[in-house]
Amino acid sequence: MSNNTLRIGGASGFWGDAAGATPQLLAAGGLDFIVYDYLAEITMSIMARARSKNPELGYAGDFVSASMKPHLAEIAKQGVRIVSNAGGVNPESCAAALRALIKEQGLSLTVACVVGDDLSDRAAEFADRKLREMFSGEDFPAPERLQSINAYLGAFPVAAALDTGADIVITGRCVDSAVTLGACIHHFGWQPDDLDQLAMGSLAGHILECGPQCTGGNFTDWETVADTIDSIGYPIAEVEANGEFVCTKPEGSGGVVNVGTVAEQMLYEIGDPQAYFLPDVVCDFSTARIEQVGDNRVKVFGAIGKAAPDTYKVCGTYFDKFRGGTYMSMYGANAGKRAEVLAEAVFKSARRELALRNMADFAETSVEIMGTECQYGKFSRVGEVREVVMKVAAKHDDAAGIGVLLKTATGLGLATPPGLSGFQGGRPKPSPVVRLFSFLLPKRDVSAGVEYNGQLTDCAVAQGTTFDPANIERPNVPQAPASTDTMVPLVKLAWARSGDKGDKGNVGVIARQARYLPYIWSALGVEVVGQRFAHFLEDTSAVERFLLPGCHAINFLMDSVLGGGGIASLRNDPQAKGYAQLLLEIDIPVPQAIADEVL
Repeated sequence: MSNNTLRIGGASGFWGDAAGATPQLLAAGGLDFIVYDYLAEITMSIMARARSKNPELGYAGDFVSASMKPHLAEIAKQGVRIVSNAGGVNPESCAAALRALIKEQGLSLTVACVVGDDLSDRAAEFADRKLREMFSGEDFPAPERLQSINAYLGAFPVAAALDTGADIVITGRCVDSAVTLGACIHHFGWQPDDLDQLAMGSLAGHILECGPQCTGGNFTDWETVADTIDSIGYPIAEVEANGEFVCTKPEGSGGVVNVGTVAEQMLYEIGDPQAYFLPDVVCDFSTARIEQVGDNRVKVFGAIGKAAPDTYKVCGTYFDKFRGGTYMSMYGANAGKRAEVLAEAVFKSARRELALRNMADFAETSVEIMGTECQYGKFSRVGEVREVVMKVAAKHDDAAGIGVLLKTATGLGLATPPGLSGFQGGRPKPSPVVRLFSFLLPKRDVSAGVEYNGQLTDCAVAQGTTFDPANIERPNVPQAPASTDTMVPLVKLAWARSGDKGDKGNVGVIARQARYLPYIWSALGVEVVGQRFAHFLEDTSAVERFLLPGCHAINFLMDSVLGGGGIASLRNDPQAKGYAQLLLEIDIPVPQAIADEVL
């Protein structure tokens, strides 16, 4: 391990990521750490349900069976240390399963476990305190409806676990970037007041946390990597003591690491780039700079840190109604119109059945006919297209109500307009709607600890300070262009990436050249973006715009745009994955000289 440069590989971006990431990074060699991010709010709910059925479950089992078991000997041989939040809602059981495997293989690796994030046993207390949802203001759910409650811990407990000498550190819920920042804190000895270093280490973690999304996955210029997606490389961050880092990937692997791929990932799923809240630091990414320094090597530097907040974000997941739906395909002349008729018949028949059973109407319904540009809010092509996929879905207070819908959709199979087809392995089933409840809790109300060799040690965490957004000094906006002659699609001027946080969606737009930014800024006001997504937004004025001059970018944040988000939504795209594509088609006025460059 070099004292000057810390090499960290990112092997997982979600629960279900490719098992080939671990052997790929081990084969690359020369890594000090491999980190894994498995958790999202819905993942916590799924794991909580698993634990309720079996107290030994509730963690990412494939981390143990697929990522660790076949590779423990090589991990030990290379001396690579592992940090993973695969513990989910049961990090102790995850650690125990790993220890059993290590013993079985006759290895001497040691495992430490970060605990303290699970607050599920305090549901009644939080209900009595009448806590409100931090975005919607809703009341705290009834305790019996809650599935999980977890505080987002930071990186200093991870560092404390590494300080024990453990080879593998397992956490429960922590912020995604903490698995990387914790390794940096441990290695470089960063302290709570090393704010700029903490911000840069967090940014390194943010770049790594979604795996190949920074090496060509989900990239605007997807054509440049289309023939190497099957062998895409997983990211490596080479971090310096001052926090600056170079993002790269294993030699010979697929994909690409360039300014566009890294910048897109930096803007992925963020809100205000000058107030990116983490337990250890409030990050200002607006000043971060991204530069190509070699083939598949991108340097990132310049992010600023502000004092850590005095609260933890806490997320609860709870049951709220049931949902279900199905997809059916239709082809032939006027396929879109025939699908519309079928969808109307399904709901009309299902509602008649609900009334016969004295059951309430559906709480919410959704019909999307893919192929008719329904994601654009356009329906004029319904009568033109010859192939469509129809999706019908609904929510109901009772699982039986969803059962009525699903049975009806199947039962009308011989009564539909012609051209119905589909590939199915059985009738879909109702599933519980899981909603997110987020709130802030003073850090003094949460105790983090490290379990190692059977002993539990408390982990002291800096209590932080209250952050006042009114103190943010906003950058000067680009001056309006003097003149424009023609229009070009935004995609010719910029890269873009979109994502979600709960029911919020963001679209980050990065100018391909710094001199394109004034034209993009001038054309893409909040009103324009609001109208572009008007068919998704509850309120078209609920759009915010933020400038990131360091990387010539803009971030748009939209509230209540995902129909509840996650599995609380009935949408075909409940996580805004395609929203950037909708924005990239907008025409931007530019001078003829720029049009000649890009067209």
